[in-house]
Amino acid sequence: MRESRGSGRPGLAPPRPERGTPPAGGPVPYARRAARLHPGAWWLWALALGTAATRTTNPLLLALLITVSGYVVAVRRPHTPWALSYGAFVKLAAAVLLLRLAFAVVLGSPIPGTHTLFTLPEVPLPDWAQGIRLGGRVTAEGLAFALYDALRLAALLICVGAANALASPSRLLKSLPGALYELGVAVVVALTFAPNLIADVRRLRAARRLRGRPDKGVRGLVQVGLPILEGALERSVSLAAAMDARGYGRTAEVPPAVRRTTAALTLGGLLGVCAGTYGLLTAAGGGYGLPVLLAGVASALAGLWLGGRRTLRTRYRPDPWDARAWLVTASGVAVAALLTLAGSLDPGALRPGVVPLEPPTLPLWPAAAVLIGLLPAFVTPAPEAVRDTREEPTP
Repeated sequence: MRESRGSGRPGLAPPRPERGTPPAGGPVPYARRAARLHPGAWWLWALALGTAATRTTNPLLLALLITVSGYVVAVRRPHTPWALSYGAFVKLAAAVLLLRLAFAVVLGSPIPGTHTLFTLPEVPLPDWAQGIRLGGRVTAEGLAFALYDALRLAALLICVGAANALASPSRLLKSLPGALYELGVAVVVALTFAPNLIADVRRLRAARRLRGRPDKGVRGLVQVGLPILEGALERSVSLAAAMDARGYGRTAEVPPAVRRTTAALTLGGLLGVCAGTYGLLTAAGGGYGLPVLLAGVASALAGLWLGGRRTLRTRYRPDPWDARAWLVTASGVAVAALLTLAGSLDPGALRPGVVPLEPPTLPLWPAAAVLIGLLPAFVTPAPEAVRDTREEPTP
């Protein structure tokens, strides 16, 4: 009887893997890669939530924004080293919050208040330092104003951290236009440095604990720092070799007229975006702000399209921008647009005052608008259960 190749029993063929099942140790199938969400959609969603956070100082709405972004990160964060950076952004936001409150206590607040909490010894300053004081009376109104202002910045930092945890830096780099490729490589390398550093610190501290060595304090930090520095240098050398092997930095020849046109369109577009944004933020420029902003965006996009002719690149299996990417982006834009509209209709609800000091209230329909940001938690694919170590940031 003929024995089938690769089978231990005569006459029996080896079992065929099921459709869509990756081979052991092999790459992830294209069908599974296509199921992932476009990284640009995550960034647009997170930046829109951050924009919504800048439109309000209501601590209840800001806490709701932080909760929404945190929930989406908790259920959709992939099992990759760069996804661990969300905790670092949360700690940075908490440090900013505490630092702002400390400044309000030590340096005082411009908000007048009548509810004195305590009084610090005041240090006399020279005449040229008028308007600045060290110590003195600390009021509840001043602390509340500092808390509202710091919570807005903390929410913005947490939204940026959500984008870093959800969007793959390497896949985001592949989606950039050719004109921004070199700049995108620098930004991606900078963004992936912190997550890799955090992963190295955790790995080395766990190894020292298993060996019974101290992993805390100054001694542990010094002994862990040298391997981390060595790993960072090895990673930079490997990255440089990979970039050189892929022909990074090579450009195509373009006519001088095209280069001048590209520079003029890009520079003019950026200036138009700045002028249009300023017009939208000021009351006097409401008439010309939107047209100038749209013209600037169109000019900048045209400049980027022409600038991409200098960089000859091909994309292997590009990430599709599908209906789910539109839904994720639209949910974040809807939150930002509705909070902006609520700020113009009812500014007192989104920017509660502190003089006189009153507890903030939660406006119902702006809070419901913030909940639209939860849509990505239900329309995007769940992360893989097995940690995927094959996806490393590459140029």
